[in-house]
Amino acid sequence: MKLSVLDQAPITSGNTALEALNKAEELAVLADELGYSRFWMAEHHGTNGYASSAPEITIARLAAKTKNIRIGTGGIMMMHYSPLKMAEVFKTLSAFSPGRIDFGVGRAPGGDRNAMYALSEGRQPLLDNMYEKLDTTLKLINDEIPNDRLYNQTIATPSGVTLPEAWLLGSSGNSALEAARMGVGYSFAQFFMGGMTKEILDQYKDNFVPSSFMQKPEISVAYLVTVAETKEEAEFEALPQDIARLWLMQGKSTNLLTPEEAQNYPLTETDKRVIKDNRKLHLVGTAKEVADLLKEEQEYYGFDEAMICSIPHSQQKRLDVYRLLAKELL
Repeated sequence: MKLSVLDQAPITSGNTALEALNKAEELAVLADELGYSRFWMAEHHGTNGYASSAPEITIARLAAKTKNIRIGTGGIMMMHYSPLKMAEVFKTLSAFSPGRIDFGVGRAPGGDRNAMYALSEGRQPLLDNMYEKLDTTLKLINDEIPNDRLYNQTIATPSGVTLPEAWLLGSSGNSALEAARMGVGYSFAQFFMGGMTKEILDQYKDNFVPSSFMQKPEISVAYLVTVAETKEEAEFEALPQDIARLWLMQGKSTNLLTPEEAQNYPLTETDKRVIKDNRKLHLVGTAKEVADLLKEEQEYYGFDEAMICSIPHSQQKRLDVYRLLAKELL
């Protein structure tokens, strides 16, 4: 199984945004050394919980610091950007790191309503043209003339560079058919809402049309994972993330607790039931237990790679997650 990394540059309790970005770099270097396939940075706005607000800038740094691993975005939130600007940015990235850049995009805002309107300078964001926007962007990246008359009078420079891989993110299945039609990879965010089915992934594979960006269908599935040497240690490290998801459901936003703080956090019986139910979105256990589950899921669903998002409070524990999984699966 191919393994990859999804990082959000989490700002855990007692740490700073600068430290979070430096830790992302450290993780990318380790993932490269361990043989992971790709490393993606997410895009989040208007939060003190994550430092990854400009993934296109962060990945330029990470590509310069690594040697073999593919570096990309998971993903650029398309509603905030012009197709021309996205094309120019990723062509430039690919010019500096040919054959190693991934252009991964999503349709979500990556932040709350206030951040969304601030990014659009107060204008009503266009929410219903995401697939058309991606189609235009892909044409510009590929040095083609788009159909859109706003963009067919110019070119996206630099021209003639190695194409990045293009991926469309999804969390409900709505994007599967569009990703297939455009001939790009499909990345399903299982950790976000769950809901992955064979039908969604089969729809993508059965309708895939080869393109300049991808010759055959490629599917990655993103999981939230916490593993350790023992099940008990994994549970200890996982609880802050479980509480963070609980807070998200309650409309709260704050830094991830330390494991010690999480142990002392007053959870109601309802909270505990919600956390238990959410564990289907958070894989926790020894590396072998989680690796066996990932193998079972791959065999059943037929995806190509697992993309691991892991955010223990301690950077050392986070690095250990990726080391332990690599030992089991790579």
